[in-house]
This record gives sequence, C-alpha cells and structure tokens, in this order.
Amino acid sequence: MKKLLIGSLLVTFTAIPAIAATAFSDGKDAIEYRQNAFQLIRHNTGDIGDMLQGKVKFDQARLQRRVDALVGLSTLPWEGFTVAGANQASGDAKAEIWTDNADFLSKAEKLQTAAKALQAAAQTADQAKIKAAFMDFRGNCKACHEKYKAD
Repeated sequence: MKKLLIGSLLVTFTAIPAIAATAFSDGKDAIEYRQNAFQLIRHNTGDIGDMLQGKVKFDQARLQRRVDALVGLSTLPWEGFTVAGANQASGDAKAEIWTDNADFLSKAEKLQTAAKALQAAAQTADQAKIKAAFMDFRGNCKACHEKYKAD
C-alpha cells in the first residue's frame, strides 16, 4: 500500500509541470500557482529545519515524507514564470527573472538537484549527512532569493 501511495504521488508530481502549461488562463493564475508552490516548499523546508534544529522531535519517517515532497515540489514553480503576463507586478518577483532568465532557470535546476541530493541523504538516516544536504538545499533557495526576490 505504501509503495502504491508513493508511486501515485511521484506520478502526480512529475505530471503536474506538463499539465500546468495548459492550466493557466492568464498571468494572474500563473502568479498564484507559483506562489502556492513556493508556500508548499516553505512549509516542508520549515518542518525539516525545525526537526534538524531540535525545535521539534526528530522523526525520520516524517522527515522522509517532507524531503520526498520537496523533490516534486521543487519542479513546480518555474512553469508559473513562463506564461504570458506572468511578469506583471506580483509583489516579490524582481524584473531580473525575465531579463536574466538563463541564470534564473539555472538556479531552479540547482534547487531541484539539491532536493534530490537531500532525498538521498535522508534515505541514509544519518543526521550529519541530512544536515549537510539540507544546508545545500537552503543555500540554493537563498541564492535565488537574494538575486530574484524583492524584500
């Protein structure tokens, strides 16, 4: 049952980016989509951070679920930057996303790679490896925020 659930989630997460291209009716929808995707990333990242910092009890199974979710979630927001009208004023997104799109997308790929590395580390259950991989993942988040997110 567990393998079926995980398999279903993986299929869903990998299919969403392809479906998303047709899911937006306008730039506003795309903005809402990417903001929601980032909120889910933030939620999962926050819970992992709390466990690794000892703010909440470390739970390997819960950590693995959060990390597995991040692998799929880290692929989602980028489609929301490609739809016509998605570059309209949206609060936190800087114009540099569209003027330096190659670098922006490169950072997105690095985040996805870091999520997969975090997943591999989590599967070892070695907290030192998990912390190192988590710091790399967070560093990739920060690198993008510093350049492309308005404060």
